[in-house]
Amino acid sequence: MPEIGAWDDEVDLLVLGTGAGGLAAAVTGANEGLSTLVLEKTEFLGGTTAYSAGTCWIPGNRFQRACGVTDDVPAAHRYLDALVGDRAPRELREAYLARGSEMAEYLDGIGVRFWHSTTVVDYHPEIRGSARGRALEPQTFDGRALGKAGFGRVRPPVPEFALFGGTLMMRRAEVNELLGIFRGSARGMRTALRLGVRWAVDRVNYPRGTRLVMGNALVANLFHQLLVRDGRVWFTATAARLLTDGVRVVGAVVAYQGRELRVRVRRGVVLAGGGFSASPEWRTRYLPSPTPQYTRAGEGATGDTLALAQAVGGALSEPRDDNAFWFPSSIGRRRDGSTAVFPHIWDRAKPGIVAVNAAGRRFVDESVSYHRFTRAMYDSDKSVPTVPAWLVIDAAALRRCGLGMIRPHTPAPLLRKYLDSGYLHRGATPRELAASIGVDPDGLERTVRDTNRFARTGVDGEFGKGTSVFGHQYGDAEHTPNVNLGPIETAPFFAIAVVPTPLGTALGLRTDPSARVLDEAGAPIPGLYACGNDAQSVMASEYPGAGCQVGAGLTFGYVAARHAAGV
Repeated sequence: MPEIGAWDDEVDLLVLGTGAGGLAAAVTGANEGLSTLVLEKTEFLGGTTAYSAGTCWIPGNRFQRACGVTDDVPAAHRYLDALVGDRAPRELREAYLARGSEMAEYLDGIGVRFWHSTTVVDYHPEIRGSARGRALEPQTFDGRALGKAGFGRVRPPVPEFALFGGTLMMRRAEVNELLGIFRGSARGMRTALRLGVRWAVDRVNYPRGTRLVMGNALVANLFHQLLVRDGRVWFTATAARLLTDGVRVVGAVVAYQGRELRVRVRRGVVLAGGGFSASPEWRTRYLPSPTPQYTRAGEGATGDTLALAQAVGGALSEPRDDNAFWFPSSIGRRRDGSTAVFPHIWDRAKPGIVAVNAAGRRFVDESVSYHRFTRAMYDSDKSVPTVPAWLVIDAAALRRCGLGMIRPHTPAPLLRKYLDSGYLHRGATPRELAASIGVDPDGLERTVRDTNRFARTGVDGEFGKGTSVFGHQYGDAEHTPNVNLGPIETAPFFAIAVVPTPLGTALGLRTDPSARVLDEAGAPIPGLYACGNDAQSVMASEYPGAGCQVGAGLTFGYVAARHAAGV
């Protein structure tokens, strides 16, 4: 029945969520002249995007074209057809590939700019159509442009991925430069001085460094561009239900500042709440067993916006595979007692590290993408307990590369806190380590012997670690004969447990190429859009390359707002 009545506020575009997709929709709408209101259910904006690298995967981007690459979109079609097949609507990925570069150029035109990540390799380089150069990295952003109040609303990064308690952010290239200090690198020293001086000046007036990078830079810049275009953001605000006139979504009931407000919406509501990675109930219902108990996604991603759409006739997509995108993460405790969920993105590819199951045996090439690694955990767990899996490393590799929350070159005495907490396990021999972590000692001894033999020849006879160009980019370029394969022979020996953690969910609302939410009959619901993890993944549950989630969120947020604006 129609739910028209008195209104407390009126806008053209209402956006629920402040991750990449939501902010892209809001900024685009505001730039097209729509009055725009964004609701953020927590006190910080940015959602999971603020925690992420902020990379977006855009085949056929302008940087590629400038380098003479003019056939990347057809190549990406071949790549996705082979990887995804019919497990997601083809018209959605066609829309993504057709409009992704358009979106990036549109944002560039309003001041949200990217750098070209020329060396980043797609996650399935063995598939025809994969390529380098599709990843775009957000340019650094000066948080001071937001003022103190605005800057304080940007969700802080994961503390373990920044220095000085999470107050100094760095690009990955800068991390590599800083590690050069241990080799006497003058460039590393200059980088440390440059970053350190800026950080020290910032800390006089701000709770953390204002030089923002990665996902923080992306959401802060989008926020800034929204504010200068008179867009509004309500924090700690939740949409309780959507309102319709019997046909079209025309508003929402919003809980805000202790009141329940009726907000009229003239052009459309965009759902961008981040999916359901942070909801134990939704995880139990839709994710594989053993059900993940932790996530590195934003805490607001609890499926609320999906339920709002369902209440007005929106349909969920068909469950596919494991319905999520994955990190293998170790779980630790911070000094303040909070739980640290540390995604193992790059360290698994380093020489001198192997992953084993309860039999003490390897089950995967450790240098594959985090998504493929976690899927291998679940596959192995069907026959041998592999949740958790164990990352095994020797003393030399731990000192050189670090592992999880343990940074490279951590002095041996400082390892005690990780051992005492149970985050890190140690053994004088592989058998002693096996007893500590509860895996088969004969199996682990055999794995270590095999690994050492493979390391001498440079050929992994089990899983081919070191043969993929994807793994090469995260190995040790100075290690021979295989950048990804090294011995495990220097006592003591160490291990860390990793478990599957969803970084985003692939099961979402059915949408069309204009980002409109569809009902069970496949018809669009007028006035209702979805993007990001609230929409079904255009890739099903596959992960083609770095930034495909952010890229899709930005693209379909842009598409939704343009459609709502009638342009």
